Amino acid sequence: MTFIEVNNASKKFRINQRASGIPGMIANLFAPKYEYRQAVKDISFSIEEGEMTGFIGPNGAGKSTTIKMLSGILCPDSGEIKVGGFSPYKDRKKYVGNIGVVFGQKSQLQWDLPVLDSFELLKAIYRIPEKMYRDNLERFTEMLDMSGFLQQPVRQLSLGQRMRADIVAALLHSPKIVFFDEPTIGVDVAGKETIRQFIRELNEKDNITMIFTTHDMQDIEKVCDRLIIIDEGTKVYDGELMGIRERFGTTRQLDVEFVQECSVEPIEKVEILELDQRKKRFIFENRDVKIDELMNELLAKYSIRDINISEPEIERLIRRIYQGEVS
Repeated sequence: MTFIEVNNASKKFRINQRASGIPGMIANLFAPKYEYRQAVKDISFSIEEGEMTGFIGPNGAGKSTTIKMLSGILCPDSGEIKVGGFSPYKDRKKYVGNIGVVFGQKSQLQWDLPVLDSFELLKAIYRIPEKMYRDNLERFTEMLDMSGFLQQPVRQLSLGQRMRADIVAALLHSPKIVFFDEPTIGVDVAGKETIRQFIRELNEKDNITMIFTTHDMQDIEKVCDRLIIIDEGTKVYDGELMGIRERFGTTRQLDVEFVQECSVEPIEKVEILELDQRKKRFIFENRDVKIDELMNELLAKYSIRDINISEPEIERLIRRIYQGEVS
């Protein structure tokens, strides 16, 4: 069932262009000048209930603006957005009880209060029924191994502990959709894996719709099934994560270990790099060179101990898309 529907949503911002100094300030009072910046332009997509979607793009691409429209903070200038039957910006009071938000760089916990006190405060704000609150708190505390620091003030927590507490704070009221903004930023490797495992398990059991904005592609690869890439306010990719390789991953890499040191003759449209005395790397475009023909040519001419074919890394492909090297 479609849970999120975005149709041709656009948003632009009016930016005041004031000259510097006191003269500029005075002139701005009487004859202000503005320019308009298009943050999001006619973006459309739909997300199914329970789907885990990565929503990424370079800085200034329009990610945050889109997420703010989805969460009801901003109203689109044109187009329509529906989330779970609600119009986020029109039905904001009813809608906010159905969403959770996790900001990796901004905590919703009270800095000087114990974690549990912050949870109790959120219980009152969201008017969470007692049984739901107790069941969720017990379950999430066990899943994230939080019992040891629930009574500690938030300021005394490590970053990994605070992130776990922030995630629980966003989930206590059993939201139907959760927005994750850099949920593992600054967390160590073990802490990241704990958070990712919790998110996967929660999605499988509770069917919560989740949207991730992050620069950590490990988060995307290990958690999301689908990826939406936005750049300059428009959507440039929408599909399965592995489909990135099929559409943009035209470069292939062949690492070859020879039985003994040897020189390799140049091969048309293939870049050859020497890794060490007996290992060489062959880099080529899939559309120009057939990999089976290249392997047959190498095996016929040289004594080879091992061959390894490498797919392009997702993170490298995303970076190339950002930089406009592929389209």
